[in-house]
Amino acid sequence: MADPVFFQFSTATVIALLVLFYGGTFFMSTFVNEKDESVDGFMVSSGKVGFGISAASMTATWIWAASFYGAAISGYNYGLSGPIHYGFWGALMILFIYPFGLRFRALAPNAHTLAEIMHARHGSGSQLILAISNLFGSVISLMVNFTAAGALVSVLSPLSFQAGVLIAGIGVLSYTLWSGFRASILTDFAQVVAMMSIAVIIIPWVYFSAGGSEALTAGFEIITEEQADFFSTTAILEQGAPFFVAVLAYAIGNQTIAQRLFAVRQDLIKPTFITATLGYGSIVIGLGMLGLMALMLGIAPHAGDVNNIIPQMASAYLPPIMIALFFILVIGSLSSTADSDLSALAAIMMTDIYGRNLSKGNPSPRKMLMLGRLTMIVATMAGLILASFSLDILVMLVFVGALWGAIVFPVIASCYWTRVTNQAFIWAVVGGLVMFTVVRFEMLTLGGIVGGFFELIAAVGGGVVLGLMAFGFFGRIVGFAVAAIGGVVCAVYFTGFLREYTVLLGSLTAYGASTIICVALSLIGKEEFDFNVINDRVTSFDDDAALAAVRAVDEKL
Repeated sequence: MADPVFFQFSTATVIALLVLFYGGTFFMSTFVNEKDESVDGFMVSSGKVGFGISAASMTATWIWAASFYGAAISGYNYGLSGPIHYGFWGALMILFIYPFGLRFRALAPNAHTLAEIMHARHGSGSQLILAISNLFGSVISLMVNFTAAGALVSVLSPLSFQAGVLIAGIGVLSYTLWSGFRASILTDFAQVVAMMSIAVIIIPWVYFSAGGSEALTAGFEIITEEQADFFSTTAILEQGAPFFVAVLAYAIGNQTIAQRLFAVRQDLIKPTFITATLGYGSIVIGLGMLGLMALMLGIAPHAGDVNNIIPQMASAYLPPIMIALFFILVIGSLSSTADSDLSALAAIMMTDIYGRNLSKGNPSPRKMLMLGRLTMIVATMAGLILASFSLDILVMLVFVGALWGAIVFPVIASCYWTRVTNQAFIWAVVGGLVMFTVVRFEMLTLGGIVGGFFELIAAVGGGVVLGLMAFGFFGRIVGFAVAAIGGVVCAVYFTGFLREYTVLLGSLTAYGASTIICVALSLIGKEEFDFNVINDRVTSFDDDAALAAVRAVDEKL
């Protein structure tokens, strides 16, 4: 089959679509703009957001530009199981976070960031590790989303890549700057409703335009046995397992997720995250089907680039009006994540850099708001500059994923185990990241004893991942049992085998090494922490009396 030609909008049409979208979101944000803005309102809407807005915002934030392209590429590369391995594991991680979210809110009902809780638990060192990793990750996320906007605009219109990047950056900043997190979640609600409505129309439209079940049935003759196998080992090891491990780290390490945990009403955390799990899974698995359909129709990616699969399918099987809706669908998804990144970056700078460190216990609300808005402007500029360089996104995403993978166990253990110390936290993260770097970039030859050594650490990491999931839902005894059994099974299965899959080996090594170091150093120490102290140390920035009490405690330390 010949490569389809990309549909092209005129310059006037694509600009009109972008102005319509960003103008509409800006207009919506004016409804939540408050003359006397509060610090807590700007960062987490004072922790009083209801069910519908929260669930929609969580869904929209989790669906970013990479979800569109990644799910379709997974379907195209791995066949029947590809969309499941992308969408299902991502959805499961939204579900995974809520038991720990309940714990975070119980410890610190007035928190703004997860790093703020680590500050109350351990001090500045652990807080800054978590905060800096979030700053780094959110700027990269901004870059990825702006890059996707530029690529889409350049493919579907005469406008250049740089013009698409610039329009997206200015558009997102325009409606997020004044109302911060409130504008982000309100526009998320509208964006996710639009995304679901459009996806429900577009995916079946492509399916029937491409020939329906008859065409897809014929496609089974041109795909490989692995692609036709719903339980493909290759798909699990190359896509499902690495993605599962990566999104687990993302769920704990990323401030955009934590910010929504601290914003939703405490009694609505569970239904919010269950609903978001279902919403994310249904949309992303559906988008992955576009890649599967391309595979079974024998469509070759334009110029050999699998990122072209989605626009190729839209161009080949949708009429112009539906391509315009598809265009809005993608712009909406990347904008919802980009505005979440801006809000997250502002909260980290306001809380973790200024509020809990630079202000020396005397934060000024006016300075905090100004710092938050300046952070959004600087972060947008950084994202635009990085996007224009077309840097190797995958390498940086791998680093961020590994950093967050090394953070997962120390963060969770710090919220449940009284003996985890600041030193144990810091050295666990550093050790996990170093070990990951050695494995992922093969700085040592992964053969013989060396390969076996890292496979053993990765087996510990596998047990930790399974154990943490079981612990969140079923408690300590089940968690320990699952971790122990999972670790033994992984050790048997990984030995002499996992070294061939360095992405998965590196990610699990980060988990395993950080856990071993954290547990060992915590057991050596004899400290016992009182968790009740956290609530006293993490206060609202709008409560002068509470801040004065914290300041008095700090002065005595």
